[in-house]
Amino acid sequence: MSRREIALEKISRYRGELMGAAMLFIVFFHVGLPRTDMFFGLRRMGNVGVDMFLFLSGMGLWFSWMRNSQSLPSGSHPSFISFYKRRFLRIYPAWLLVASVFYISKYLEGPQYSANIVDLIGDITLNWDFWLHDELTFWYIPATMMLYIFAPFYMELVRRHPVFRWLPVAMVMWCVIVQYVLPIHQAVGHIEIFWSRVPIFFIGVNMGEWIRQKKTIDGSAIWLILWLFVMSLAACIYLEQMRHGKFPLFLERMLYIPMTVSGLLLLCELFSLVPQWVRRSLTFVGTISLEMYLLHVQFVLLYIEKWGWSYWPKVLVCLALSLPLAWVLHKMIEFLIKPIEKRMK
Repeated sequence: MSRREIALEKISRYRGELMGAAMLFIVFFHVGLPRTDMFFGLRRMGNVGVDMFLFLSGMGLWFSWMRNSQSLPSGSHPSFISFYKRRFLRIYPAWLLVASVFYISKYLEGPQYSANIVDLIGDITLNWDFWLHDELTFWYIPATMMLYIFAPFYMELVRRHPVFRWLPVAMVMWCVIVQYVLPIHQAVGHIEIFWSRVPIFFIGVNMGEWIRQKKTIDGSAIWLILWLFVMSLAACIYLEQMRHGKFPLFLERMLYIPMTVSGLLLLCELFSLVPQWVRRSLTFVGTISLEMYLLHVQFVLLYIEKWGWSYWPKVLVCLALSLPLAWVLHKMIEFLIKPIEKRMK
């Protein structure tokens, strides 16, 4: 490979580091900053960490699906049931534990989240108030599980008929329809935060094949990648800093798509240059990113925000408290699910 070429395979090689960076961006986004602060728009860009996670998740699913497909006889396809068991085992136990602690404690305080026992069970098992009422406390978990339900059908479709890789274009069209076609908006517009993240997940699935085959891009494309990243980032910062609350958010999340793909490629080039300890630190954060997501807002940041500190002290204390808590939860869940995974193998 020429030194000038950009290796897409780096996205897989640095997947742990990228997930760690995405988690840090999400923490930066969640820590409060006054609307009048000159860095408010930049801080809002941490929201793109969600899109990074979804892209990397889609890519990882494609790797797993193709690995299982190639081990089967010709004409066969991987077991959907086996796929669901493995994937949900990685998410659901941590979710169930954290959701039980959170929603039961809130229910005992009063009907702030769950109106009755049935609603409480639905919140703990499915987080169904997200789907019914756009309750955003842990919205990423039900959204991810829903994407996992449809992912194997999509992956098998594009494996057999690659032309269907164009479907994310239709998903972008659907986001516009949800926003502006009133009957549809009234029916499902309340979960716009989910619809506007669907395209990047399946784009991650699509690019997974190029990454798996270790495709490269001509080195001159680095200027195009930089241009896409800077243009999308600058536009989003302007929208957030100057017009926050005055435009449909799905429009900005469409800009997140080129920002995510170009940003991941640029981060990979950066990770090729940084010291190993930096990469190891980010990989550690990426390993516990699910637990970090579940814990850092409702169990840590909610209380730190009451102290009235400035932005960066809040960020540092949030990380200092959330990381060890997330690691302990990760080890607990790992201890519980390892016997189940061994039986599955």
